[in-house]
Amino acid sequence: MNNLTNQQLRAIMSNNVASVSPQQSLKEAAALMSQYNVGAIPVVENGQVRGIITDRDITLRSTAQGLDGNTQVSQCMSSNIVAGNPNMSAQEAAQLMSQNQIRRLPVVENNQMVGMVSLGDLATKDGDPNNAGQALSSISTPSNPNAIQ
Repeated sequence: MNNLTNQQLRAIMSNNVASVSPQQSLKEAAALMSQYNVGAIPVVENGQVRGIITDRDITLRSTAQGLDGNTQVSQCMSSNIVAGNPNMSAQEAAQLMSQNQIRRLPVVENNQMVGMVSLGDLATKDGDPNNAGQALSSISTPSNPNAIQ
């Protein structure tokens, strides 16, 4: 292992992450995703992470259910949040993401959101591509959808 493998999340996380409140509309969340070219936005209230809303959440939990863009984020967000801390290593973050099959990890310090780390961040900023690769291989375990026969 090289020194970069032990690099703290603080050094590779994205700062100044766009967020939405639980009361904002899905349309506002989708507009932010488009503006920042991201697929997920943390849901933050009073600085604390309450959930995360993804483009997939909007598609499956809103559009597919007949809801519209005025629906509140709180109705479609994922609320069981796994978070990292800025002092954990990139390798620890990759393991946490792998274990929980998540591609994005909010970074929290003193109960306040301070950043976000994605698999892309691990792949491009960490210096050890194995961290992202190992996490991705666990996260992307193929599902077995019911085949139409």
